[in-house]
Amino acid sequence: MKKVEAIVRHFKLEDVKNALTEQSIHGMTVTEVRGFGRQKGHTEIYRGTEYAVDFVPKVKIEIVCTDANLQTVVDTLMRVAPTGKIGDGKIFVTELENVIRIRTGETGDEAI
Repeated sequence: MKKVEAIVRHFKLEDVKNALTEQSIHGMTVTEVRGFGRQKGHTEIYRGTEYAVDFVPKVKIEIVCTDANLQTVVDTLMRVAPTGKIGDGKIFVTELENVIRIRTGETGDEAI
């Protein structure tokens, strides 16, 4: 089993959710996050005063999937999430030792 974490732009969230659903990938956790990388923030003007926004708001999507579905998840993210501009985000893939469904006690792939 794998855990896929994708940091993407806010306005790409619905597109990602719909594309994953079309691929029969159900279930994700979404968190609003802030960060910076090469994009290094930007400046904004509020009431005539310019100020720097160092941490750019993004969305972190967490998806747990079977090893067999990993490539489908990554390919879908790579197809739907990019805008072609700096700051599109990153995808992290990690190995999961176990998953347990609290309600039924199912473990492993059955719990996904």
